[in-house]
Amino acid sequence: MCTVKQLNSAKGHTVLGNHRGVAILVAIGVVAVLLTAGLALNRRVRSSVTGAIHAREHVALSEMAASGVQAAMVMLVNDRKENDTDTLQEDWANPLKVAEMVGLIPFDEGSVDVSITDERGKIQVNALVKFPEGQQFSAAQRFLWERLLDQVFSLFEEVPDSDPNMIINSLKDWLDHSDDEAITGLSGAESDYYENLEPPYSCKNGPFDHLGEVALVQGVTPELFSGAGGAAGLSSLLTVHGTSAAGDDRFTFNGKINISTAEVAVLSALLPSENADLAEALADYRVAKADETFTHNISSAQWYKNVPGAGDITISPDLITVSSDLFRIVSTARHNERTTTVNVVVQREKEQATGRWICKTLIWQAE
Repeated sequence: MCTVKQLNSAKGHTVLGNHRGVAILVAIGVVAVLLTAGLALNRRVRSSVTGAIHAREHVALSEMAASGVQAAMVMLVNDRKENDTDTLQEDWANPLKVAEMVGLIPFDEGSVDVSITDERGKIQVNALVKFPEGQQFSAAQRFLWERLLDQVFSLFEEVPDSDPNMIINSLKDWLDHSDDEAITGLSGAESDYYENLEPPYSCKNGPFDHLGEVALVQGVTPELFSGAGGAAGLSSLLTVHGTSAAGDDRFTFNGKINISTAEVAVLSALLPSENADLAEALADYRVAKADETFTHNISSAQWYKNVPGAGDITISPDLITVSSDLFRIVSTARHNERTTTVNVVVQREKEQATGRWICKTLIWQAE
């Protein structure tokens, strides 16, 4: 039989064992909590470090892209000091020359690609109506739009569910200052049309401030605006920039297109319909070379008459120019497989106070 002493000893061992078991469980629990907290802290620290690195890279890339824009501005200012024409034969339009200019910036790491295009080489949508009055069509611009839309429509395999005349009349109603029932022609549109859409919105009754507004106009389908099936859309051929002072704080849009920089589709719209196929010849003429030297002088607005087959053609002088004051600069910075792009529109002008040529930023968009 067990003595009382033995029983008490056994109980003591049991209690001590239980205490040790509890202590081990508590220790395991504490370790688990500390481990979980440590892992969570580690994740937060790594996330913070990663975020800081990404933020630092974003700032660095943004500054690099901005440097590319500044280099492009310098090229444009230097170009204006040398001559008052702007053509595809000049350094700012040569990707290799632009790359050389950007290459002068001492980046420690990464690279920057910059392109410069002439915003005057596009069709100024606001020039369709005569400003500052803002009530009547510009005859030359209307004819230009008729040719442009006929050409754009012909590029689609499936004809867009729209009508060129509807688009032109609706653009005019969007631009003019009145908002009454006297819509343009039989197919224009004022606010009552747009307010019945879902979602509803009002007719602008004024100039386009942003190119995206064109997509809101009756008849301008998404395909016509953005393009589809390889066909270019209107968005690549139009601009809203190019305001000119008209006195007494009023403004106008002369709508002149730089024939020496315009794309083929715009050149085609400038030509009479029966001669639209000469657009490619005009485009080739501008950049023809012999022994790395440009062959033809395109500093006069009448240079197109020297193109074989175009001698009898006349383009309205109200539509064309060979100089520009508006340019689009696209600068893309790259480093560690990350990129930052800025899309900038600048206006080149002379400061009245100093007489210096500068590039004033109109639009700065980061992508």
